[in-house]
Amino acid sequence: MEEFLETDPLLVRKKKLLDLIKSGEEPFKKRFARTHIIESLREKFGGIASGTETGEIVRIAGRLMTFRYHGKATFADIRDGSERIQLFTSRDVLGEKLYKKFCDLDIGDIVGIEGEVFKTRRGELSVKVQKYELLAKALRPLPEKWHGLRDIETRYRQRYVDLIVNEQVREIFIIRSKVIKLLREFLDKKGFIEVETPMLQPVPGGATARPFITHHNALDMDLYMRVAPELYLKRLVVGGFEKVYELNRNFRNEGISVRHNPEFTMLEFYQAYVDYNDMMDLVEDLLNYVVINVKGTLIFEYQGMELNFEKPWERLTMLEAIKEYGNLEVSFDMEVDELRKIAESSGVDVKPYYGKGKLITEIFEKTAETKIAGPVIVYDYPEEVSPLAKKKKDAPYLTEHFEVIAGGLEIGPSFSELNDPVDQAERFKEQVNLLKRGEEEAQHYDYDYIRALEYGLPPTGGAGIGIDRLVMLLTNMHSIREVILFPHLRPESRVDED
Repeated sequence: MEEFLETDPLLVRKKKLLDLIKSGEEPFKKRFARTHIIESLREKFGGIASGTETGEIVRIAGRLMTFRYHGKATFADIRDGSERIQLFTSRDVLGEKLYKKFCDLDIGDIVGIEGEVFKTRRGELSVKVQKYELLAKALRPLPEKWHGLRDIETRYRQRYVDLIVNEQVREIFIIRSKVIKLLREFLDKKGFIEVETPMLQPVPGGATARPFITHHNALDMDLYMRVAPELYLKRLVVGGFEKVYELNRNFRNEGISVRHNPEFTMLEFYQAYVDYNDMMDLVEDLLNYVVINVKGTLIFEYQGMELNFEKPWERLTMLEAIKEYGNLEVSFDMEVDELRKIAESSGVDVKPYYGKGKLITEIFEKTAETKIAGPVIVYDYPEEVSPLAKKKKDAPYLTEHFEVIAGGLEIGPSFSELNDPVDQAERFKEQVNLLKRGEEEAQHYDYDYIRALEYGLPPTGGAGIGIDRLVMLLTNMHSIREVILFPHLRPESRVDED
């Protein structure tokens, strides 16, 4: 048993914890008063000359990341939420007993440090440790070669460890936070009001998606996790809020892939008295603002594609995009059977109830979408796949609906919103028929939303931006899981430990 204890890192550390407790030391402190975060030390002292001792005593705290022992002296790296810095201490400074205890600390332990800021002769900004406290004992060792893990799910499942040891991952989520801040900043300057709408809804709507269902015990009724906030946001436009937006969490009971997670983040915004042409310009301006402030340029590479966010973006109808990027010519003049054959040969899993519009949309997604570097605005989507968008007057089988495609990804849809309650009611009935025929992603009939439209929705343009996919582009990540802190995974098989 003793031999096992000496070789198992977890048990060795648990033994250290017990020894600390027996000695009367509290291994999990309540607080530590810092004078600086490490980033501020680098800002203040980064420019001092090599070999300089500042004489300034500081108090910092963070996680020990490395140790380098040199007999009577020890170097270590400590990291807080902002930066890393080198620590230096010696037996002469701490004394024999404290120095030995310091050297007995483990990588991963969280410590508080008091000492003098100086720069080594080699130019490394450092803190000379004069006092220290163990603030939280780390019982599990950090992985030695985290970057080389082959089981990528372990990184996602233990994101807390991924963040500790992988600075690139930390940067992704710093960028994500900045993106959300910039989106808010842009819309606020444009006079939009941020609102919140229900996540639990009696009728799921606003997107063609399969919802999650739950049950409210007190009301004895089923509720649905929100698939989109759209219908509630347009209710607010009916109520007189002419510019609204919501940064929202949506939930769709669908497959998981490098592009899909069942829980994801969207920005949706709506403006009265504009149409989808106005929204094209607004979305261009919005994404330009975000990209230039995050990347410092409007031209950058994503997964081997060169993306150019400089205006104006290319604008193509869906049929034009299929021809240009998919090398196919399709039209609504073709027979359904002919379109079905083209779709099947393109790899589409064709359902019996697919009409011309759905088939053409599926052909576009299979043959053209993933080849578009863009960004490209693809517009005039079929009415069959756009139950909430206004029909085009000269082509009622099409709608005033566009999608921004960039890096082969759908970044977000936009409509001239359907504000005719009679037309909307008929569209809902068509969706209900699709539900009955087995299309689980079809929309439900929302009676209250029809009632809201009957009070009058002004001409309105609406748009959505997929935050996760936008961050994928800006961080050059292939998988959506890389940009979601805690993506959904299959249950972990594990054996409970004592």
